[in-house]
Amino acid sequence: MPQLDPQYFPPQLIWLAITFGLMYLLMAWLALPRVEKVLTARAERIAGDLDSAENFNRQAEEALAAYETALAQARARAHEIAAGSRDEMRRELEQHRVDLDARLAASIAKADARIRASTEAAMANVAEIAAPVAAAMVVRLIGTQADHTVIARAVRAELASGTSGD
Repeated sequence: MPQLDPQYFPPQLIWLAITFGLMYLLMAWLALPRVEKVLTARAERIAGDLDSAENFNRQAEEALAAYETALAQARARAHEIAAGSRDEMRRELEQHRVDLDARLAASIAKADARIRASTEAAMANVAEIAAPVAAAMVVRLIGTQADHTVIARAVRAELASGTSGD
């Protein structure tokens, strides 16, 4: 192998130095500036993306705070509306109850008046019926005919006093 022969070492070292020098110059003038531009552009894009992300994060936090504030206001307003509705319904219910109580009181008063009228009519009928019955009982018990006016007066007095003869 000729490359391992020591007599060929000096020309190989010269060619090695020339090739290394050319490669170094090519890398320094062409490749490395391009790589540096790419790395710089990438770093700038990353920094810009981080700034944008931070800006969006800040905007999202502001939007979240505004949303929470609006939500709290909406909840407070909903509670106010619900409380107002409950109060209004309570007032209406109380008014309906008062109206119903008044109608029921009027109906009860009318019913009491009808009952009183019916009772008075019945009592008048009782007086008309009780007098002949009492006269018949007197005839049956005593065996003699009693005066109808006296019996009718006694029945009316008894009915007026409210006692039943117990």
